[in-house]
Amino acid sequence: MNYLKTIAELMAVAARTAPKGAGHDFIKIEIVEGNTLTKLADAMLAYGTKTEKKNFDRDGNNIRKSDALVLIGIKDSKSIGLNCGACGYPECVQLPKASEGPEFKGPHCAYRLMDLGIALGSAVKTAGMLNADNRIMYRVGVIARQMKLIDADVVIGIPISATGKNIYFDR
Repeated sequence: MNYLKTIAELMAVAARTAPKGAGHDFIKIEIVEGNTLTKLADAMLAYGTKTEKKNFDRDGNNIRKSDALVLIGIKDSKSIGLNCGACGYPECVQLPKASEGPEFKGPHCAYRLMDLGIALGSAVKTAGMLNADNRIMYRVGVIARQMKLIDADVVIGIPISATGKNIYFDR
């Protein structure tokens, strides 16, 4: 459905223009649709079975029924430099160099993760204002990253749909 692609594009604009700490932008955005959604859903189900992690099947089935997906992540983010300790270290220079974890790469400055959250909130606000059903999903970000659908260290996905009943609830 072409109008849902347009909504996804408007969500990407909202995420891109969302406020960022110290005005530095480390946000990455990709839109996924069509056959790639089916491949992503299949990979989510396979990952859930392989790892025995809960709800990858449920979320994968939601992705399969979605019309588009907006992926939002952060890449190579730098500390904001406040020495606030929110990351668990008293000084920003003590934050270890990011390394690969089981699903994402980290650690990150807490303010950069807040930047990601603000971008996600801006995107879902836009989807909601345009009456597109949506849901923020961490699991889809794990697999999208593994499939290299987006080049980011931490990824969250927002699938969208427009049907008579919201497919992301009563799951």
